Amino acid sequence: MNLLQYAGRLYSLDTLDTRFTSLSKTPPSRIDPARPSPDEASYKKGRSGADELAKGASPPRWRSPEFIYHGLVVFLAVPLMFKTAYDASKRKDAFASLGAPQTDVVGTASHQNYNKFSPLLSPGWIPGRKIDNSDQQYATFRDNVPYLFIVMALHPILRRLFDSIYSTAFTPSSRSLPNGSESPAGSASESLTADGRMNQRISFDVGFSVLFLLALHGFSAIKVLLILYINYTLATRLKKEYVPVATWFFNIGILFANELGKGYPYSDIASIILPWSASLEKQDEQDPKGNWGTVLDSYGGLVPRWEILFNVTVLRLISFNFDYVWSSNRGASSPVEKKQLDPANLSERDRVDLPAKPQDYSFRNYLAYALYSPLYLAGPILTFNDYISQQRYTPRSITRSRNLLYGIRFFIALLSMEVMIHFIYVVAISKAQPEWQVYTPLQLSMLGYFNLHHIWLKLLLPWRFFRLWALLDGIDPPENVVRCMSDNYSTFAFWRGWHRSFNRWIIRYIYIPMGGSGGPGTRGIWGQIRGIVNLLAVFTFVAMWHDIQLKLLLWGWLISLFVLPETLAGFLFPKQKWKDHKEVYRLICGVGAVGNIMMMMSANLVGFAVGLDGLKGLVQGIVGSYSGLVFLGFACAALFTGAQVMFELREEELRHGIHMKC
Repeated sequence: MNLLQYAGRLYSLDTLDTRFTSLSKTPPSRIDPARPSPDEASYKKGRSGADELAKGASPPRWRSPEFIYHGLVVFLAVPLMFKTAYDASKRKDAFASLGAPQTDVVGTASHQNYNKFSPLLSPGWIPGRKIDNSDQQYATFRDNVPYLFIVMALHPILRRLFDSIYSTAFTPSSRSLPNGSESPAGSASESLTADGRMNQRISFDVGFSVLFLLALHGFSAIKVLLILYINYTLATRLKKEYVPVATWFFNIGILFANELGKGYPYSDIASIILPWSASLEKQDEQDPKGNWGTVLDSYGGLVPRWEILFNVTVLRLISFNFDYVWSSNRGASSPVEKKQLDPANLSERDRVDLPAKPQDYSFRNYLAYALYSPLYLAGPILTFNDYISQQRYTPRSITRSRNLLYGIRFFIALLSMEVMIHFIYVVAISKAQPEWQVYTPLQLSMLGYFNLHHIWLKLLLPWRFFRLWALLDGIDPPENVVRCMSDNYSTFAFWRGWHRSFNRWIIRYIYIPMGGSGGPGTRGIWGQIRGIVNLLAVFTFVAMWHDIQLKLLLWGWLISLFVLPETLAGFLFPKQKWKDHKEVYRLICGVGAVGNIMMMMSANLVGFAVGLDGLKGLVQGIVGSYSGLVFLGFACAALFTGAQVMFELREEELRHGIHMKC
């Protein structure tokens, strides 16, 4: 295998997540991209639905004069983009030793603002470079990466030790009988071994998770366990028809209470329960142990602010409650037996939709699911039904070579982030609230662009690390990030492909129960309007779930607003009416994609980077002069080129039988 082939398999969608290369109703396969692949014809023949999907693809355009031009634009623009952001991050005297005039090398803007953001920089490990580790969210992950790797390595060792002591015989697909024959998959004997495997794994998960929780949050772990118990009680003690409403009220209330109560410090609780102890503490300030709550707060673990991480757990609490309520609608017979499915090799759709056994909805299983260590801190989100199914049978999508390639991709992404924050200081610049008008329009646009790339990487890295940990543990959660941030042109597709497990959770537990985008009597334009109203409600919840801040509410509403042009364009330019003019339609879509990209960048800059005031400064700096407007025209032309490349990449996937909605 040559280097180019290995790189192709390393960055294949199948390596990233087998869900992308197979239909949701198709059980996963052990066909591994790290091994020599079969010829194209047999590969497509073995892939369910591939031939039908490939029929709609257009002939390749990579060698056409148009795409040679697009390639030339990309070849020239991408290095210029990096150089511009790098120049805006330089020191005033970066090239003084070379004898070059300082103002000619890096520009006046870089010189004027460097002293403002330089206090936010830290010593870096790349010689001669400081590092921009000023983003608190990413700094928390980056500073703890060595410890997380130790825990990730220790976790499977402890599991194997536990399994060796409490071993349970288990064979995934068949089990030998006394006469030497094998029992078919799904038989009673295999079901017993599957249940034994699940019980063994969950016993370990509960013990490890509780210890992990205590290490993370110290005495605050009691607060987490109390919230979990109350939520479980609501699901199992209330009448089934009241559980959905109670679940939403309780969990949304917890989001607000955690924010307003700042994690409920024990010192505050003590002052409420025993107000005299607080007054005694004030009288005797030399005795720090005067308030028992202060003593408990001092043992807050590695992450004292547990409430920041609890938002992800809230999603699992809601998932359990709804999966439990919906399980009551199943008949007396097992859905697996009724559909004659192989329980050892269910499709992802079946793992999510088919309810677990009634006895599986126990408090022990619920606790193991809600606190599952590899996914506790950041996800990805796995539904309760899927978690229980995978505890019984390891998905066939998990192989050693896939895990190895996925791990290599994680390390490459981590190295990319390290290089970026050593050479491009966009976070520190935005935090220093600089004078935006001193930057050139090109510099302003690149500061905003690489700010978004920093956001993309700072979220991608934790998600992929924790998913890698889960894969090594035999659990296959959904991949959260489908495409690079710069490979998105559709608002709808971006939402489906970014934080994908959360998006799928939203669809299952909010969007579809609300009616989705239509239904009887709501097709056509009214169905679209209803879908937009539902999207507004969804994004309001998403914004509150991220953090209760005005700028995030603005982000959620902007995203909802910015889907309107794409929706209207779909009505004005339906694809079916342009099937005889596909090339013209592709160019029209390219123009629309430019507007979509601009709006998505604006919304995400408001929500996660510079805020509304910072965006105003960026926009005024770009459109406030004639040179800025000229630059904006060239930028739109470059984005048009990028959109055409994105279209062709998706056509290439279609040619290989892969059809993705993002």
